[in-house]
Formats: sequence, structure tokens, C-alpha cells
Amino acid sequence: MASLNELQFLVRAGRAASLSDAARAMDISPAAASALVKRLEAELGLRLFVRSTRSLRPTAEGQAFLQRCEQGLEIIENARESLLAGRDVIRGTLQLSLPSDLGRNVVLKWLHEFGRRYPEVRFRLQFSDRLAEVYREPVDIALRYGEPADSGLIALPVAPDNRRVLCASPAYVKAHGAPAHPRELAQRNCLCFQLSERTHDRWRFSRSKESFAVDVAGGVMCDDGDAVRRLALAGAGIAYKSRLDVAEDLRRGGLVPLCEAWRGESAPLYLACADRSQLRPVVRLLREFLVERFAALA
Repeated sequence: MASLNELQFLVRAGRAASLSDAARAMDISPAAASALVKRLEAELGLRLFVRSTRSLRPTAEGQAFLQRCEQGLEIIENARESLLAGRDVIRGTLQLSLPSDLGRNVVLKWLHEFGRRYPEVRFRLQFSDRLAEVYREPVDIALRYGEPADSGLIALPVAPDNRRVLCASPAYVKAHGAPAHPRELAQRNCLCFQLSERTHDRWRFSRSKESFAVDVAGGVMCDDGDAVRRLALAGAGIAYKSRLDVAEDLRRGGLVPLCEAWRGESAPLYLACADRSQLRPVVRLLREFLVERFAALA
């Protein structure tokens, strides 16, 4: 009889299409994972996966079985949540991946507040602008801009209406003047952000029915959103940041918005996780808490 952990492993392996990735996420060796699958297939009397050296995919019978497992795990988790809610106990360790700038300068102090409210909750935090590989890494949930491209991930909206804003420091504006139109950015020193191999050097704007993109460049390019914000505050150039990242800087006057007649592109904020079994009571409470905080910040 398979245990809950073993069923969770099978579901994760099916979603990740990789036995080794699921093994790393569950902190077991690839050899143990392979042996586990073989044992469960023998017990069930059916083949769950078609495996090769580089890939793994569920068989038709395996896919049907995994769907039932996922439904069953969700029912069990809901029952556990009901019991915990009745006891009014929120506890456990939550492994959370956060964007560099937003995580350090905005969310971190909120997590401290959340921890005071629920003292039996512990956080393990990872700060990175790279989308955490929630199948491969020891991460429960990841707070990220943009809906995940992987349709298998569960994405819960936190700040769905957030947008990017064009901004610079008062010192930069005094020295170089404010652009009258976003198209002028092609001749300005723009602070570009690089994520993995992709450079975000095409900035999009819209107004009424008109929309366009501007190719930008500048003297500094970096892969850390916090560094981009700090460079903008220092007067090094023009930044195109999530409004949530710079809301306090705009309020205090450290940065000023530019070309306000034009809207920046959408930058919705989501909580992403690998499967619904990870939506524990503490995750649901944290999401509600963050939704309230981001709404007030915006």
C-alpha cells in the first residue's frame, strides 16, 4: 500500500516529467526513486511511466491513476485543513522563493510581521529573480512576476493589476531632463535587466488604442532587480520597474515617474507552486496577508 509521501512523489514526477527532478525535490536519491516506482508498479499491476535516460512520461493508465491520486491528495489536504482550522493552529516551515528587489525591500518586513502573528511558522527564504524550479529545488512556493509559462504549475494571483512604471531620480532629471515621449528612450541611458539569457531591453507602452515598444540600451546591464533600483536611485539612468518595487521610492521622492500619460506593460504578481497539495493553511493565510499588503501599497 503506497504511503501519502509516495503518492505525492508520483504526482510530482508526472508533473516534472523527470524522475531525478522529483527525487531532488523530495530529497531522495535517484536510485531510491527508481526503485520506488518499480515497486509501486508491481503492487498496482500496471506500468505508470515510460522511462528513458533523459525523459519520463506517464502511460495512459499512469496518467489516469495520477489524476485520481492528485484528486485524493487534495481531498486529504482539505480534510487536514478543516481540522487545523478547527484547532486554530497554524504551524510549520515554509520554503519561499522571492524576487530580489521586492523580496528584500518590501516583503521581508511583512514576513516578520506575519511571523509575529503566527509564531509557530518558520520561513526558509531564497532571494532570486530567476523563476525557481519548484520541481527541482526545495521550494514550496515562489512569488514571481508574470503568470508561469508552465501550465502545470498552480498560480495564485496576489497583485494581478500591477504594471511597470518608467522612473528616474530627481538628480537624473535635473541633469538630463525628462523624456517628453517614451520613444525618446532610444537615445537615453536606460538601466536594463537581464534574466537568464534574456535581456529586457524592449520596453512596451500603451495609451488608449495605441501601443508600441521601444528598444533601449545603456551603460549598465545586470541580472539583479535590486541593483537596477539602486542604480536608478543613484541617478545612473532611467529604469522600467514594477510599480510595487518602487512604490515607496515614488512616495518619498527618491524616484519620480516619467511619461505618465503612457501606461507601462502589465506585471502581475503570483504565488506559484508545483501542485495543490502544497496549498497548506499557512500558504493560504500568507497569500491573503500579501494580497492585503500589496493592495495597500499600490
